[in-house]
Amino acid sequence: MIVLVPIAFAAGLITVLTPCILPVLPVVLAGGTTGSKRRPYAIAAGLVTTFTLFVLAGTWLWSELGISAKYQDKIGAILLGVLALTLIVPAAAELLERPLAFMTRWRPPELGGGFLLGAALGLVFVPCGGPVLAAVTSVAGGHHVGGETVVVALAYALGAAVPMLLIAHGSRRITTSFRANAQAIRVGAGVLMGVAALVIYQGWATGWQTKVPSVIRPIQDAIEGNGAATKQLSKLRGTRQTGFASPGAASSDLSAFPMPIKAGLPNYGKAPDFTKISDWLNSPGLDLSALRGKVVLVDFWTYSCINCLRTLPYLESWYARYHPKGLVIVGVHTPEFDFEHDLGNVRAAVHRLGVRYPVALDNDYGTWDAYSNQYWPAEYLIDQNGDVRHAHFGEGDYSQTERLIRKLLRAGGDTRLPTAGKDVDRTPRGIRTPETYLGYARIDRFDSARLVVQRPYDFQLPQSLPRDHWAYGGTWTVGSERAISGQDARLRLNYYARSAHIVLEGKGVVTVVVNGKRRGDVRVDGPRLYTVVSQRGVRDGKLELYFTPGISAYSFTFG
Repeated sequence: MIVLVPIAFAAGLITVLTPCILPVLPVVLAGGTTGSKRRPYAIAAGLVTTFTLFVLAGTWLWSELGISAKYQDKIGAILLGVLALTLIVPAAAELLERPLAFMTRWRPPELGGGFLLGAALGLVFVPCGGPVLAAVTSVAGGHHVGGETVVVALAYALGAAVPMLLIAHGSRRITTSFRANAQAIRVGAGVLMGVAALVIYQGWATGWQTKVPSVIRPIQDAIEGNGAATKQLSKLRGTRQTGFASPGAASSDLSAFPMPIKAGLPNYGKAPDFTKISDWLNSPGLDLSALRGKVVLVDFWTYSCINCLRTLPYLESWYARYHPKGLVIVGVHTPEFDFEHDLGNVRAAVHRLGVRYPVALDNDYGTWDAYSNQYWPAEYLIDQNGDVRHAHFGEGDYSQTERLIRKLLRAGGDTRLPTAGKDVDRTPRGIRTPETYLGYARIDRFDSARLVVQRPYDFQLPQSLPRDHWAYGGTWTVGSERAISGQDARLRLNYYARSAHIVLEGKGVVTVVVNGKRRGDVRVDGPRLYTVVSQRGVRDGKLELYFTPGISAYSFTFG
């Protein structure tokens, strides 16, 4: 904890450099213009209090109040609007601040407005954060909050409050030189705060934030992504960085296969078992203890992931070639999108894709978390004793993986193996347009003039787009992970790739236009990945898609 507390404080401090500061900055500036020199401290105290409280116990608190947590930012915005009114109408300020007099010997106007203002800021500022805050919220989500988690969350909140305190002090120092116009400044600050509250309530700030580049990533990586921080955050979450023992750990249970597997590979210790699996396809339920004596390849995948789909032919080839010799492949299907939780959808995809090896449905991320996995696809190669001997993340290196499979099979005593495959590695190389999410939760490189969410909105396409950027046109309802097409729905994207794929759900037709030329229609008949561009060579292109109403669009991937 000695190491993690200053890291958490620094991580909170640098949130002032993120685009999430945009909607709250006017509020802090306006809040510091009134009151005495103590008011900025009251603002900071309120921010720290609610920020810490709702990070650690927000889900429980909203549940107890019978309110959905998704309304947190709206509640904060309403509170900010009320406080804006108190700046514009002095009588409203007196009415609001009087009940808070018992909390301090400061005169009520300083604490009431200042503390409540900071408390409201804590509600709307909670979503801003990086790995430290993510670790704290994951611990809180699992209801395992201890003293260390509270201290780390508090350190993060204090770090986030320091820039707010300085900004409020700065605005107060400037406005004190205009005391003759104090009432006008107070009313102006109230109007500014009211506008900011309206922006936050309507979600308009989300669109602006996507257009403002964040300068924080290199700094955040240096503070929160270094080895010491990663190790401490893993301890805080109660997980190991790899999900299993460190290299060199000895195998502890050799009853099923008594001889150590000497394959010249690192031994990362016991593999976690399949955990919280909701259903199995192509096989009865499995566990690793029943697979002792077998070489097991655990493949984390999801059926709408193009990277996973490009891996499947190699997995099928190895399964056909080496399953008779003792190789077992288990595809752990861990969903990325809501529709991938559905057993019927996964069963249909497994049948359509020709997957013949066992598939475990990891809908609750139990096995994913047991391995501390972070990637689709990811392969973990387990020897006959149940020890992890190799891991590979992403596509590629197929010949290396096959070589290690053969090595473990031979080390287990099977020397009569079929000839190794001659499969060509078709993993895309070089720069491509990155994966592009269409829901507001992970939106990036979005160039429409406004981003309006959670209700139908008629978007206007911009005149031009830079490479890798995209925009909505026509009516869309943009949710956190998908957008649903309405009347005259269009989507325009400038890409650099050989192929483009989009995850869609629903029923309807998507018309594909590339560089101004119609390429045909894609019939959407269910939730899966659809290819909309396939061409020779990697090149720039302007993609336009025209949707019939009722189709859900989730993300683009490129090859």
